[in-house]
Amino acid sequence: MKILIADDSKIARKGVLKSLSTAFTDGFDYREASNGAEAVEIYSEYRPDIVFMDLTMPEKSGMEALEEIKSVNPSAKVVIITADIQKKTTEMVAELGADEILNKPVTAEKISQIISKLV
Repeated sequence: MKILIADDSKIARKGVLKSLSTAFTDGFDYREASNGAEAVEIYSEYRPDIVFMDLTMPEKSGMEALEEIKSVNPSAKVVIITADIQKKTTEMVAELGADEILNKPVTAEKISQIISKLV
């Protein structure tokens, strides 16, 4: 399984990584992006099975990166991770093609449920 973790916070990326390590006892391959532009670039080259991406990032927001990733591959599996739980945000992200929205903080249990659903 190939995974891309995109978040401008190194601590948040490590939290997702820790949850993934608990969820995937068999191991997985991953890449990290620290902003939306980097996420799109890495996605295009790496072609991960699942992307876990924050909404609030520099250079390109998570919404912009989501839109670009979906234009590269409409069937890309993208999970948005956010602290923003406003209905409008949720609706916009869904319209752009996010497969799931995961509220922070991320847990291994939430990650496992999402992976089981998407894979």
